[in-house]
Amino acid sequence: MNYSIAIDFLKNCDPILGRLIDRVGVCQLDRHQLEGDLFFCLCRSILHQQLSTKVAKVIHQRFLQLYPDNEFPSARDVLDTPDEVLRRVGISRPKISYLKDLARHINEGLPTLEELELLDDEAIIKTLTRVKGVGRWTVQMLLIFRLQRWDVLPVDDLGVRAGMRKLYGLEALPDRKATERFGRRWKPYCSIASWYLWRSLELEPV
Repeated sequence: MNYSIAIDFLKNCDPILGRLIDRVGVCQLDRHQLEGDLFFCLCRSILHQQLSTKVAKVIHQRFLQLYPDNEFPSARDVLDTPDEVLRRVGISRPKISYLKDLARHINEGLPTLEELELLDDEAIIKTLTRVKGVGRWTVQMLLIFRLQRWDVLPVDDLGVRAGMRKLYGLEALPDRKATERFGRRWKPYCSIASWYLWRSLELEPV
């Protein structure tokens, strides 16, 4: 994927972000794209909520191993799985209820990824946040990492806010309004800017 136009725009509109872009190097957002259908992607997001990446990956792998005959479990597979079986692989009771509510919505006709691609970002967020346990941030991750929308700014994301604090030398984490203010200068490439902010947290101090 060619990010050159987005990178040139971000460097011109925000020289401080531009220096970060030079340090991080080529944007590799496309290498982090999720696979699978809508149900699989949202299951993964639910399982990752409020957990470290390492722990979430282990639980997600155990979850998938419950369905060895399928590459990805279906909504019916999850609905047919007793809660206690899901508990044994480390999934909390609230998350089990979220997974099953998602499965019910899928079976009742939640739009497919292909159908969602025809909608704008806010319409997708409104559609999917009807599912219990699926909030705005969860849908924004889907927009960035599965639907490849380039202008998403997850203002509630701790990594994005921590990246802003580090990059601009702020005394505290920016709140939602301050994060939105920063993001206005990056439109229509907020997703690309967010990716660089996440990467900034991995860099050694200069």
